[in-house]
Amino acid sequence: MGGISDRKQEIKRRRHRKKKLNIFKRKLRKSSASDKLVIAEKIRKMTTGAEIIIATLGLEDKKR
Repeated sequence: MGGISDRKQEIKRRRHRKKKLNIFKRKLRKSSASDKLVIAEKIRKMTTGAEIIIATLGLEDKKR
């Protein structure tokens, strides 16, 4: 009977991803090169459209 609908669940996930991305953007300002690679990996694990976000933030690593 009860439970959260699929639409509400996805909206909740989207809002959480948006909050996390804002936190990562704030941390990027003061981070070193190695920290930026770690943040890029976390973004890759968090969302499917990660490569676009990483390119927008300028975090492309030369190793890949």
